[in-house]
Amino acid sequence: MVHKKLMAARMMLQNAPLKKSGHNKFAGYSYFELGDFIPTINQIFNEVGLCGIVSYDSEIASLTITDTDDGTNIIITSPMAEANLKGCHPIQNLGAVETYTRRYLWVTAMEIVEHDALDSSAPIKEEKIIITPTQGAMDTIPEDEQNYLRELAMELIALCEKEEPKSAWVKLEAENLDSEQKVALWTLLPSKVRSALKNAKG
Repeated sequence: MVHKKLMAARMMLQNAPLKKSGHNKFAGYSYFELGDFIPTINQIFNEVGLCGIVSYDSEIASLTITDTDDGTNIIITSPMAEANLKGCHPIQNLGAVETYTRRYLWVTAMEIVEHDALDSSAPIKEEKIIITPTQGAMDTIPEDEQNYLRELAMELIALCEKEEPKSAWVKLEAENLDSEQKVALWTLLPSKVRSALKNAKG
């Protein structure tokens, strides 16, 4: 029964008036944040008789969706990625990773349609866009842009951890960052990620 109920829940969510509150001002698109759909999903799950529980271990995150009537379940999983953002405490990095992973698990489970950075990005340019990191580069960036660049860095790190450096490079290109933002972003990335992006560009 869990499959039938999950499909019904997806159809109900599809017809719900969801609004995207997240906005990527650099690439010019909107996206769903957790708060945009979790309350609606919880209400729908309560109506159809489903319960979703997210859990994490060091390597795998999982979303277990259980039929509250017969106990059958579906498990959606995702590899855990590591964020090494400079200027953030370990617990902040962990919280950011768990938030992003939780969001992606629900997006997958409920077939929520999101912006596709690969399909909508501009063609890769031949010019150099990444230079040697400069100490203190983040200090010249406004706080709201610093937060965005940290989130972007985490996504690039996650893609490279999943051995998808080409996808990470395409995503970076799609952001259309200016030179100052690119330098600041570069200082947030571990050396192995910077190397992977350089190789992916070539």
